Amino acid sequence: MTSLPTKSTKGQLELDLTIVTEVEADGVGMGVLSNGAPYLTGRGLARLCGVDHSTIIKITNDWQEVPPKKRVVTIKQSIREMDGDDTYAFLPVHRGGTIYHAFPENVCMAILEYYALDSSASNDHAKKAYRVLARKGFVDFVYEQVGLSRGASLRDFSTKQFMDRVGSVYGSVPDGFFCVFEEIADMFAAFIAQDVKIDSSFVPDISVGKAWSKYWKDENLDAVYGQRDRFLHQYPSYYPQSAAGPQEAFCYPEDALGEFNRWKREVYRKTNLPAYLQGKVKSGSLPTSQATAIVDAYRAPKALPR
Repeated sequence: MTSLPTKSTKGQLELDLTIVTEVEADGVGMGVLSNGAPYLTGRGLARLCGVDHSTIIKITNDWQEVPPKKRVVTIKQSIREMDGDDTYAFLPVHRGGTIYHAFPENVCMAILEYYALDSSASNDHAKKAYRVLARKGFVDFVYEQVGLSRGASLRDFSTKQFMDRVGSVYGSVPDGFFCVFEEIADMFAAFIAQDVKIDSSFVPDISVGKAWSKYWKDENLDAVYGQRDRFLHQYPSYYPQSAAGPQEAFCYPEDALGEFNRWKREVYRKTNLPAYLQGKVKSGSLPTSQATAIVDAYRAPKALPR
């Protein structure tokens, strides 16, 4: 497994970033991006600096102004002294159909330093936060808050995303029923073991759910096991899908669990899964070698010799 970088290449603004995980601690929103970079949200940065969110918006709006505002000049100078890139104030992340602002390490530390040391107005809140981050380090601070180690790998990131989804579903399914997502944990394990990036753009349970729903209707399994039900499924807050709020998903009578497992083994593994992965290969989101490895890893186990 290869550890992911914690800093972007200087001067290069990545436009295909996704959020690995995001939390809020003491009102400070923070998280980690798919390139390994820790970040603060705009409101989180404002909270850390002890200023109103509108102040951070004003700074970002003034970032490219010519001539530059004195405050922005001071902040950018601080970024350059940290050998950082001062050409942008935030990293753009697509989320819920809009561009989400993720403020990277150097920008956060420079703005915090300004309010702690350089602003004409006394700001004890910013001074305290600055001392905490100066001792702890921005990367270690954010990674600790989100529950990841500094040397986190792609596999760690994928596991974190899967566990965040488990947490969002846990307790939502009515007693006596099962949902597809919970019953394909072995599939996610196979993907993660092959270092497949699990994030908001790769949600295989949707593929399984659609295929199983079709099979259920085609075989008229309502008449065999009873009516299926619905439950509210909520994606983690940092997933773009969460913008739509809780969404209804099917859950199935637990008496049908054996039928589901047989279908998953005999139909989905052999037919639907290869087709799903081939689509990912064609879109460029999954290498052919990984798709082949997944199919091999997810094959039905061989029978034990008698």
